[in-house]
Amino acid sequence: MKTTTFLRRGLVSSATVLAASALSGPPGAYAQESAPATPIRHVIIVVGENHTFDNVFGTYQPKGGQKIGNLLAKGIVNADGTPGPNFELARQSIGSDRGEYHAVTPSTGEYATLPQPYTTYAIGQPGGVPDTRFPTNLPNGPFQISRYVPYSAYTGDPVHRFFQMWQDVDGGRNDKFVWVEETIGTGSNGKPPPAGGFNPREGAISMGFYNMNPFTDAAGAAHSGDEPVFKALADAYASSDNYHQAAMGGTGANFQAIVSGDAAFFTDPVALDGSPAVPFANQIENPDPVEGTNNYYAQDGYGGGSYVNCSDPSAPGVRSVRAQLLQQGVTRANCASGHYYLVNNYAMYWNQSSSNPPHLIDATHFTLPPQSNPTIADVMTRHGVSWKYYSGDRGSDSSLASVDGIPLFFHSYCGICDPLTGYISIMRNPAEEAKLQNYQAFLADVKSGTLPSVSFVRPFEELAGHPADSTTSLYEMFI
Repeated sequence: MKTTTFLRRGLVSSATVLAASALSGPPGAYAQESAPATPIRHVIIVVGENHTFDNVFGTYQPKGGQKIGNLLAKGIVNADGTPGPNFELARQSIGSDRGEYHAVTPSTGEYATLPQPYTTYAIGQPGGVPDTRFPTNLPNGPFQISRYVPYSAYTGDPVHRFFQMWQDVDGGRNDKFVWVEETIGTGSNGKPPPAGGFNPREGAISMGFYNMNPFTDAAGAAHSGDEPVFKALADAYASSDNYHQAAMGGTGANFQAIVSGDAAFFTDPVALDGSPAVPFANQIENPDPVEGTNNYYAQDGYGGGSYVNCSDPSAPGVRSVRAQLLQQGVTRANCASGHYYLVNNYAMYWNQSSSNPPHLIDATHFTLPPQSNPTIADVMTRHGVSWKYYSGDRGSDSSLASVDGIPLFFHSYCGICDPLTGYISIMRNPAEEAKLQNYQAFLADVKSGTLPSVSFVRPFEELAGHPADSTTSLYEMFI
């Protein structure tokens, strides 16, 4: 049941780990808990999402002679965000993939200029159209977002799915992000290619980055730099420029990895006992290009294929991904026979609470059946370590007009960001389920000194940093 090496590492995630020794609880709080081995009494993991390291820290300059591997250090961009002496290292190529999925694809040329980024569903912008705030002739390489729009502005959402991201990276060349966004985007959902060609409506969103250094925007205005909170954290604490998430792909698969160190898999939708089963045909991934197309996946999407039997090397996409892992020294895929693993986003079976009607499981409802894998929550409970998982927008959170002085203009509970609601050991155990709480409960526990040893905090959707419906600026406010 272990698949972490098959999914391995990806490029989009944002997690902040805070440790505190001053938030000790009152006498008797968590009396059965094991004594801490260090002065650290509380660990708080705050999880935002969907930004690459270079998107956030691409121009960060470390202090005290430390080194970093980012756009600036590699000479790809200058400190002011303009193209650097090694800008060509990040040039994007046009690929070709016909007949069978390949994670590494041949190049047929390079983009003369980047395609204009699209709005996707960015708040305050018309949906799914070219974002006219950005030029139509951006140089072929990374561009500074805040040169054209304010740092706090909503912008489009880049593609972040499993097979797409393997092609983005292109065997380490990192030169197919734009081509993948231009050819398949977030997937076909099993539909035939439309007449006249398929337009995923993404453009070059994935090539944008923010700048922590002083810069001048396109209108000639001077700025002191973006991301002051992230910069301050990087100045004071450790950050990782080489590992950013557990799995290639998006939100769902990575939240599963956060709590289980593993990938979820399709289980019996009738017995609901966590035993492996074969998914509905339309929910099995097939990234092989449709005949006559260049990289238009046959079955993939948020309303389409997301399960992979990675124990079967003949399954679409598996052989190519395994070959890439072998090149990196990974000889075991750790895929259990007959298990179909979830590599993208599907809803959890339980809807916030076991007392609520669960999500339906059938060919037209894209729901992950109950999971039986062990989780970090099970391990902590077994060893007497107190924990809670706090999710913004859960329950009564949806009535809040603001939090910590930050206005909340909408609420959208993210079920896949509350991953323990998918596990039998949690949702069929009232004592464990009671540890799944909302953000108001987190604030109350901090105020009363009853915070557990380990806290997972998922921000409100509006403040989680997710492109299009949030911003890094809002995520900084939350932190």
